[in-house]
Amino acid sequence: MKLRKTGRTLAALAAVISAAALSACGSEPGGERDGGATAWALTGGSEAPFRASFDAWNEGHPDQRISVEWYANDAYKEKIRTAVGAGNAPTLIFSWAGGTLADYAEGGRVTDITADTSDVMDRVLPSVAASGVIDGRTYAVPNNQSQPVILYYNEQLLADAGVEPPTTWEELLDAVGALQDTGVTPIGLAGQSVWPELMYIQYLTDRIGGPEVFQRVLDGEPGAWSDPAILEATTRIRELVDAGAFGDGFASVTADGGADAALVHTGTAAMLLQGSWVYPTFVNDAPDFVADGDLGYTTFPLIEGGAGDPSNIVGNPSNYWSVSADAPAQSQETATEYLNEELFNDEHIDALLDNGTVPPVAGLEDRIAEHDDADYLEFVYGMVRDADHFQLSWDQALPPAQAQELLTNLSKLFLGEITPEDFSSAMDATL
Repeated sequence: MKLRKTGRTLAALAAVISAAALSACGSEPGGERDGGATAWALTGGSEAPFRASFDAWNEGHPDQRISVEWYANDAYKEKIRTAVGAGNAPTLIFSWAGGTLADYAEGGRVTDITADTSDVMDRVLPSVAASGVIDGRTYAVPNNQSQPVILYYNEQLLADAGVEPPTTWEELLDAVGALQDTGVTPIGLAGQSVWPELMYIQYLTDRIGGPEVFQRVLDGEPGAWSDPAILEATTRIRELVDAGAFGDGFASVTADGGADAALVHTGTAAMLLQGSWVYPTFVNDAPDFVADGDLGYTTFPLIEGGAGDPSNIVGNPSNYWSVSADAPAQSQETATEYLNEELFNDEHIDALLDNGTVPPVAGLEDRIAEHDDADYLEFVYGMVRDADHFQLSWDQALPPAQAQELLTNLSKLFLGEITPEDFSSAMDATL
């Protein structure tokens, strides 16, 4: 396996990404009342390209301005579900597609935008565009980068412990022991946010049993959560926790604000399993750490004898914009025109690449090769391009009620409050 690391500072990024917030933080003039539209977007990793895109649209369309409010990840997820259910959603609804989008479409909360977004849908990879399509109709359009989950690591901490980046599960366990001996936390984990814990059960289940295992869950097959691959995955999670891989305080760490990434670049934790969206956070919060080549990255370790294809990845093919069915007709028109004209045009692609992220657009190899941050971008683009299967984050793939039960029970598993068998039994009850 070829390991790569980056050595470039994206200095301009610090000037355009605001400090991560825990609540809404400002908006632009305009909105639904004057023929424009509204949007809620996330602070953090993808903020800079979003701001650039909205700024470009508003400058060129003064009579169709889009007013934007900004939220941290966890705060947004809580607020948007309430707003959509009450018919008070912004014109542009940000989502991860999956089960939530299916619920929105079935409930008539988002509009069929097939006819109005054909240009942008033609610009993105079909496999990514497909996540916004339900029963052959487009209800959501990709809006940012592909987001595979990556194993990041602090080069110096691994070197101090005398270990290489782990390529197998056994090597990972060995690295955990060696890193503990040097007094650092082996793996950072934002346990208070809970959703980062999904990355472990997803990769382990796929490496052990392949994507068919979770597909049986999606299909609602009785007992699907008691599949041997899931039981083995949750047992291995407990193996990691019991070995002290995440330290004693992981339940108090949040992902919002980049607290988990900070554990790595401050030398507190040696590794971090997180989505590619966290890379801009490293660049913004610790530019020297990135520029000096201290940030390494690789794929999730292999499981000996596992049935899953080693190229399989988990994460989010992209994030998505939908258009609220509750918005005025003129605002809906503004929104769809924005989607079709601004997303993944040359300027948007450049903004994403300059942000250290990879757009889900075919044929970018030459463009990436010329980029100063080519090593990292090529690594991520290759993961997405060459993956035999790209599995959506489970909390987004499942309907919201089941997803919440999954997060609740997964947190209990990591905290040692339930056993792997208890986890499977509780989740089987949701099918």
